[in-house]
Amino acid sequence: METASFTERCTGELVPISNPYRDFSFVPAPLPPSWSFPVRLWPMLGEAKQLLGTLDGKGSTIPNPELLLRPLQRREALRSSSLEGTYASPEELLLFEMKPRLPTSSADRANSWLEVFNYGRALSEGWLYLKERPLTIFLIRQLHSWLLQNVRGERAQPGEFRTAQVHIGAERRFIPPPPERVQECLDALMPHLAGTKSGFDPLVWCYLVHYQFEAIHPFMDGNGRVGRLLLALMTWLGCDLEMPWLYMSPFFERYKDEYIGKLFNVSADGQWEEWIRFCLVGTIEQARDAIRRCDLLNSLKEDMRRRVNTGSARLHQIVDSLFVDPMVTVPQLRDKLQVTYPTAKSDVKHLVNAGILAEGLATRPQVYFSPEIFRISYSDQEGRSDKEG
Repeated sequence: METASFTERCTGELVPISNPYRDFSFVPAPLPPSWSFPVRLWPMLGEAKQLLGTLDGKGSTIPNPELLLRPLQRREALRSSSLEGTYASPEELLLFEMKPRLPTSSADRANSWLEVFNYGRALSEGWLYLKERPLTIFLIRQLHSWLLQNVRGERAQPGEFRTAQVHIGAERRFIPPPPERVQECLDALMPHLAGTKSGFDPLVWCYLVHYQFEAIHPFMDGNGRVGRLLLALMTWLGCDLEMPWLYMSPFFERYKDEYIGKLFNVSADGQWEEWIRFCLVGTIEQARDAIRRCDLLNSLKEDMRRRVNTGSARLHQIVDSLFVDPMVTVPQLRDKLQVTYPTAKSDVKHLVNAGILAEGLATRPQVYFSPEIFRISYSDQEGRSDKEG
């Protein structure tokens, strides 16, 4: 491990481990840290909380909250997975959602689609779980199990804490606790997950816990994704939001080197302020982005409804459904609307002529999609603001 970078301000202890390199591993000290939130960050925290409140208000008052929630969750799944080297396009993910399948070989592209699909499923299942039960180690293991179900790789071990040493980065830059210390570290973390007696603002506490989880690195694989899943769910709970609106993976991916570097610098040099500042900048950016997308989607929905005003009521129903699932087929609409195939085909033709639908990838049956919804929901350019701070 890069032990020369560790100073007297490091936030844990270096423990020698047995390997050919005579390395050390890092065992983080339990939270809360011996660090106080600085006054100079209060304006940034205030702005972040205000924007989260605005986002929560917008999302909670729209007739169908999934109009905003589903695209945000899909982008989170895509970006969190790509941070770990698993890539899929929004079109590929939506096609896979329409017809999931298990991969047939290690080279099958469905491996990547399944991993991204599993992330979205774990996010939804975790949210439903926490509506009824508290956040516990059991849920963390369950998140990992959902995430890695049926995926490739012998290191997956869904839902199981690691029993071997792992390292992170080139040249083993960071080595998390030895396996025999993992349970001890988690046991110290779990009673404080709610952060009610931490002395920190709930939003700040979520980012402190995110660091702690990544430093512990309790699984053989999937730690980054589980940590970001946990962050989204903790933010929803800790900030008392109506729904989990805030997703940080697009920001973390955009500034991947900073994300990894600032996590390392907390361990090595106690740089809590730089880490929290970075996360608050991300909160502001992601909240603004989500608010903008929500406004754009609402405006587009009204515009599309005007375009089909002379059509049947079914066309309005189809338009509304596109904002949750922006890909459709004629057979799918036939079954959903309980109409004949020619009627469903006529409805699709009407929407194509109105510029609402377009033919997608050449598949059987033919898939149609909404280019305008895709651009607003999944483009990295929509709603982006320059990084601050």
